[in-house]
Amino acid sequence: MTCPVLDHGFDPTDPDLYTTRIPLDEFAELRKTSPVVWVPQTPEVSNFGDDGYWLVTRHADVKEVSTKPEIYSTNKNTAIIRFAEGMDMSNIDAQKLIMINIDPPEHTRLRSIVQRGFTPRAINALQTALTERAAQIVRDAKLKGSGDFVTEVACELPLQAIAELIGVPQEDRKKIFEWSNKMLGYDDPEYAESTEAGAQAAAELMLYSMGMAEERKACPAQDIVTRLITAETDGSLSSDEFGFFVLLLAVAGNETTRNAITHGMLAFFDNPDQWELYKAERPETTADEIVRYSSPVMSFQRTATQDTVLGGQEIKAGQRVGIFYSSANYDTEVFENPTKFDITRNPNPHLGFGGGGPHFCLGASLARMEINLMFNAIADAMPDITKAAEPRRLRHAWINGIKELQVNYTGR
Repeated sequence: MTCPVLDHGFDPTDPDLYTTRIPLDEFAELRKTSPVVWVPQTPEVSNFGDDGYWLVTRHADVKEVSTKPEIYSTNKNTAIIRFAEGMDMSNIDAQKLIMINIDPPEHTRLRSIVQRGFTPRAINALQTALTERAAQIVRDAKLKGSGDFVTEVACELPLQAIAELIGVPQEDRKKIFEWSNKMLGYDDPEYAESTEAGAQAAAELMLYSMGMAEERKACPAQDIVTRLITAETDGSLSSDEFGFFVLLLAVAGNETTRNAITHGMLAFFDNPDQWELYKAERPETTADEIVRYSSPVMSFQRTATQDTVLGGQEIKAGQRVGIFYSSANYDTEVFENPTKFDITRNPNPHLGFGGGGPHFCLGASLARMEINLMFNAIADAMPDITKAAEPRRLRHAWINGIKELQVNYTGR
């Protein structure tokens, strides 16, 4: 392969990069010239005591890594490709108890329990309540005339869906919002207080969740918490395991869907023809195109458990491998005209919910439902919504986040 024509030192985990853009041009160049390429990092930057990672940009290679957990482990160094600089390895090791950072067969056991809450029947049971909630969220925002789409619209339904799913009182949903911001805000000066503050937020969410679990053990109810922690025949979660599950939900079920909805609105602002099409036809393919186009989780990592070859490149045991969904979702070998936002795109084999394999997103169906419900409600109640200011992007290494998006809910 030829050498990529890129700036020396290009590292797509650099959080400064994402305050302005996603490096789509660089990814396109790498997919053509060096689809699996070494990115050097100092041990201080990586926090993993190594000198870099393999950057994987092609759709096929990301899928291969995702579907071979016996070769590519999440547990060795966690799935998180970059933490705050100087983070102590003991803090990183503590995250290996979260399901996304656990390899089979233990991951298989946990997932078999947790997926009880994400069956089609369980998700469909939420639709009526979430439809009403989406409509109310939009009505409340419209009354203000203008405001921040992120906090007033995009964040609300994912938070309420989590509350509805696991039985968190709706009045406590803001706590989850604040805890998740602190846990993930370590790269952004606006949110970052200290690594200790993030750890404290995680601990508070864990304690809250474990308290819920203990309450249900004492007084079972007709809800998902009870089903996850009290099953006798086919396994159940301990209070600790339930706490880590809710910790994961706070990110996977809240942050990602919130950002997908915000990016979706931005994509409609930038492509008014698609907004007109959506208002007229409401295609079911919309949610998947929003997820592909925005890639709310831009990347994860795995660690090679043995010497292997990926995309023609030799990878040594112990080396980290960064899988970039934000590149794979724009691979021209898979998607025709991938830079076009097309809500009728079908088929759409994007990797925004993961590349398949054991860690494919359990809540994909719920996320699609939430996205579709929110945009249906927006199109019904405030079809003339307009952008009032440019968005403020989150400084983050692997979350494609929007902190603020000022809009006029009733048009100019």
